[in-house]
Amino acid sequence: MSVAGIARRALRARWMLLVVLQLGAGLPVRADVVAIDDAGVRVALAQPARRIVALAPHVTELLFAAGAGAYVVGVVAGSDFPPQAPGIAIVGDANAVDLERIVALKPDLVVTWPYTTSAQLAAIGQRGIAVFTSNARTIDAIAGDVERLGDLAGTRDVALRAAAAFRADIAASRRGTPGEVPLRVFYEIWGEPIFTVGGAHLISEAITLCGGENVFAALSVAAPVVSKEAVIAARPQVIVAGADDAKRPAWLDAWRRWPEIPAVRDDRLRVVDANLLHRAGPRFARGVAQLCAALRP
Repeated sequence: MSVAGIARRALRARWMLLVVLQLGAGLPVRADVVAIDDAGVRVALAQPARRIVALAPHVTELLFAAGAGAYVVGVVAGSDFPPQAPGIAIVGDANAVDLERIVALKPDLVVTWPYTTSAQLAAIGQRGIAVFTSNARTIDAIAGDVERLGDLAGTRDVALRAAAAFRADIAASRRGTPGEVPLRVFYEIWGEPIFTVGGAHLISEAITLCGGENVFAALSVAAPVVSKEAVIAARPQVIVAGADDAKRPAWLDAWRRWPEIPAVRDDRLRVVDANLLHRAGPRFARGVAQLCAALRP
């Protein structure tokens, strides 16, 4: 693989771990536009946002789903969906954002996430630019982000439809019946070191929704590192790997060296698309559907 290819893979891996760690336009209907972001901060605009910078790939997807795609003037590297996103000016990557480039775009709204440094956010705020933080703590909160971004962009009708469709898709995937014993599931984000998800992560909620039980739900860290010994001791009945485009990674089949694991014994090593489940955006519902299908016998 070329040096450039290795760099691209490293950048995508960086986005993956950071992430697992959290159409049409309307007209303004009032002078003041207000929304409360996921950090509990009141975001107020004099009028709907018409120049928006998105500082995470999932944020770009949320804005397009909310009907504000035409107003997105800046994104970060790795923002590859929807198809229009790669054509938008890049203002940084998973490691840092370019403050001068952001200011030059003259945004009236910056939508960020918890992994943008506080110093960078403070510098943006000091320039009088409104900042909205997206950090959904539950699956339903993803729909809430779509709705509130639609409020800030003046595209509420589109956002409400998108949020309703998201919730309907999630409801359609829900599995499990009262009294049914949940499947013990190990979800693997990365193979070396072994990254998984803790109980507070959205993917852990998705596992429960699909009728499973995250074997590392007791861990409070969003994306903890665990040992091979811990996985073997947890005796998962299904091992699910999250990988780009659901391409089966070698580290998933490496578990076959331990046939005492029920998932290995029963040949239940599955893969889902990380681009769907590792981003707290509108495509998360499709990722949940894939995950539920992976847990079926």
